[in-house]
Amino acid sequence: MMLTSAINGLSRVANSFAIAANVLGTLTVLALVVILNADVIARGLFNAPLRGTYEIVQLSVVLIVFLQLADVVRVDRLTRSDGFLNLLHGHLPRLAANLRRIINAVSAIFMGLIAYIMFPEFLKMWGTQDFFGIPGIFTVPWWPVKLVIAGGSALACLIFALKVITAQDRPQLVRMPEHKTTERGGLNT
Repeated sequence: MMLTSAINGLSRVANSFAIAANVLGTLTVLALVVILNADVIARGLFNAPLRGTYEIVQLSVVLIVFLQLADVVRVDRLTRSDGFLNLLHGHLPRLAANLRRIINAVSAIFMGLIAYIMFPEFLKMWGTQDFFGIPGIFTVPWWPVKLVIAGGSALACLIFALKVITAQDRPQLVRMPEHKTTERGGLNT
């Protein structure tokens, strides 16, 4: 009982961090849209592009992916092919559930390895203050990117591990109607 409540509490904390990181990722997307639009306007009207737009886009893509990764794992929206598992679930649900646990365990291991490799990189970049970009034009430090990669991977690892421990079976599939039906039962196209 105590172990279950501890796992539930850890799961709530991990989910809260994943949601917060996703919000930061979404805000990064919005900031990127503003920067790209400002760059296009500055190029078109004033023939003067914003400095560092290229570098900002490169770094933002990495930030967005790793800020939103844990929440994507949390809501079972990580891109993967579940067709075989969905077919198997109808005939052999226990086997399908065990295969999902194995896939989640392997995924946790890979995410843990990424975090394990990236954390020393973060510490190195923090200490050396290495930067990305063109000196005198636009530079940005590397350490925030390395920290986001390490943190996002570690959080995704934790969420995958919690899915294995709690034996979360089959995610709920979202079905969207392709066509509206009329009152007589026919399709309204």
